[in-house]
Amino acid sequence: MSSLRIGSLELHSPVVLAPMAGVTNVAFRTLCRELELERAGSTSGLYVCEMVTARALVERQPATMHMTTFGPTETPRSLQLYTVDPDTTYAAAKMIVDENMADHIDMNFGCPVPKVTRKGGGSALPYKRRLFGQIVAAAVRATEGTDIPVTVKMRVGIDADHHTHLDAGRIAAAEGAAAIALHARTASQRYSGTADWNEIARLKEHVPDVPILGNGDIFDASDAARMMDETGCDGVVVGRGCLGRPWLFAELSAALNGQPIATPPTLGEVTTIIARHAQLLAAHHGEMKGLRELRKHVSWYLRGFPVGSDLRVSMALVSTLTELDELLAQLDRDVPFPKDAEGPRGRQGSPGQVALPEGWLDDPEDDLVPVGADIMHSGG
Repeated sequence: MSSLRIGSLELHSPVVLAPMAGVTNVAFRTLCRELELERAGSTSGLYVCEMVTARALVERQPATMHMTTFGPTETPRSLQLYTVDPDTTYAAAKMIVDENMADHIDMNFGCPVPKVTRKGGGSALPYKRRLFGQIVAAAVRATEGTDIPVTVKMRVGIDADHHTHLDAGRIAAAEGAAAIALHARTASQRYSGTADWNEIARLKEHVPDVPILGNGDIFDASDAARMMDETGCDGVVVGRGCLGRPWLFAELSAALNGQPIATPPTLGEVTTIIARHAQLLAAHHGEMKGLRELRKHVSWYLRGFPVGSDLRVSMALVSTLTELDELLAQLDRDVPFPKDAEGPRGRQGSPGQVALPEGWLDDPEDDLVPVGADIMHSGG
């Protein structure tokens, strides 16, 4: 069995669902867990809630509180914080502890979105070594005496000239982080090009005392096995690869534990999965908003399948469960999973210069909290 220990958490599969804004809500996580159980006989990995802003959590913003919803049988419950301020970090982590909101806290230092880095958050923040260390230490301090591990997710750095992952990894481990996940791209790469798995191996060698999880360009089970073999990492984090393929975690779990991988679903089985996803979204958001949320998923689900443009357009405008059922009934259930649906998916975009606060690169030891970087309630 291929397992992974993160602090007190013993996972029977070294696979983690990466938090993705607007995707990894309780509906999607429930669906992934159901499909892993159905197709691989277990729910063995770690499924992380979409990122929430620490300040908005402490302020109990209704939208943020709704995002922290977990299923009644979901365990371990994993919550990711976006944070820039040690004091707010401590308050948010203490709130999670005191109100039993989660079993695991991850912190996001990898977001490359310009509106985040421009304020000094996300993948810009590890450049400020002292501030970064203070934030990690604050979360760890808030969870002392509990079984809740604190972990960190980050990127290789800001750009090719400003790599931060080795220093940040060493600092995070020294401050008590139970594991470190590395997306093997810089912020300037965003999601373009190819992830440099060599940097995962470098981090593993540089920080040998805590589990290192690799992230970037895992689109099927063979990618995960190859990453672990080539880098020596202790586990893998999967984001874009599962878009429209929530059954991917069943394949990963089976492959990494030496079990046979289930045959990819037919179009008929995919329609059943879409319908289930819609039901879960409607239960979480209400039918109107839930079906709006489903629309982006439909294009991912149907990628590569021979579905006419008119039907695709109709599904992109679906607004009720009944309407969705009528549209799904028009699909040919016997069509096998297409070869064209394999491989990279999701956003890729182009590399670009990283937006940073003025003077951000002047002093990496500056520990002033960036102004206005945590005034976000969307979790994005």
